[in-house]
Amino acid sequence: MMTKPLSLIASLLVCCLHGPAAMAKKPETPRIDCVIPLPRQPQAENASTIWYDDFDGGLNPKAMEGSPLDDKMAFGQTGRSLRCLYEKGKRGQGGCKVFFGDSPTYRNVTVRSGEQFNEIYWRIYVKHQYGWKGSPAKMSRATSLVTSNWAQAMIAHVWSSHHSSLTLDPVRCVNGDQTLGTKYNDWQAMTWLGNKPVSKFPIHATEESGYWVLVECRVKLNTPGKSDGINQLWIDGRLECERKALDFRGSYTKHGINAVFLEAYWNDGSPVTQSRWYDNFVISTEPIGPVVCPHNPTIVKTPHRGRGRGNPWQVEVAEDFEGKNVVFRSNLLLPKNRTVIENKQGRFLGKLAGKNSLTSGKTYYLRVRQQGARGVMSLWSRWHQGFQVTN
Repeated sequence: MMTKPLSLIASLLVCCLHGPAAMAKKPETPRIDCVIPLPRQPQAENASTIWYDDFDGGLNPKAMEGSPLDDKMAFGQTGRSLRCLYEKGKRGQGGCKVFFGDSPTYRNVTVRSGEQFNEIYWRIYVKHQYGWKGSPAKMSRATSLVTSNWAQAMIAHVWSSHHSSLTLDPVRCVNGDQTLGTKYNDWQAMTWLGNKPVSKFPIHATEESGYWVLVECRVKLNTPGKSDGINQLWIDGRLECERKALDFRGSYTKHGINAVFLEAYWNDGSPVTQSRWYDNFVISTEPIGPVVCPHNPTIVKTPHRGRGRGNPWQVEVAEDFEGKNVVFRSNLLLPKNRTVIENKQGRFLGKLAGKNSLTSGKTYYLRVRQQGARGVMSLWSRWHQGFQVTN
């Protein structure tokens, strides 16, 4: 007598006990594509802001070498973004350059001209085309230009680690109080200060493509003659990389940080034709954080790409990355990919039980899951897409 394999018997038992839905494959876990920000963000008026551009009104004329804007892709689903195009085998097209403070080049477009900045933060939202493949080399950098032909005193690179993650790769280009370089990217003049550890979050992974991700960086130059410089990277509000005790500039003081570049360059070329986008670009002397939203924000989920596309989904809101303080849980929502965080769509919980909106000035995080074929729910996404609530 032939016996059935144990795995088949187990599967039949699950089906009998829990019905056909238990046999259906879990659908792809969705993400929150974006939240809808307030039309006017605080960085537009903040005195700490060096640069602010949401690209909706076109590329700022003071941004140099800017790539074409895409009016079909934007954080918040209206407006425009900066597109980086990667044709198969090519190294990429796109990005922009912003010069500020004591920059000795492009003085006709330099913002806050004449000021010296020894510490800055810069923020972008980044979206990789759904199904993205590969790990492009360059994303961004801040630098100190010291001559009209772009010789540098220091560079704070935000680069790929070649394993889907990002890393910081800071560089010094001085000896004592003298700069060593004679041109841009003068490799002979560079002292590399270390690029490990890399970020835990795999921003270039295929499974993390198709939604907007917040990337913020900080660079603080060392006190002249000391090794107390700092370089930091946050992804989605989490501190992912940090370099401390850096000697960025020796005792050189003639120029500070005076340029930030958004980049597309892929050393080895893209394996397929694909795009990524940058939006909500801010440079500031203070921490920036995520976009600011109304007390009852609208959130947008990524499309469900599997079977059962008409099936509902669910979102939760928490005060923290770990979801220890959940303050809102939605009902099972209708198939369209957006909803408002309000009592009509769910209920406020925990600290906000009985309330009808989120708290002014707080930062919140989101997670989402999707119902697929035969009513099977996907796994919950990680907590992500943080946003601030207006005061």
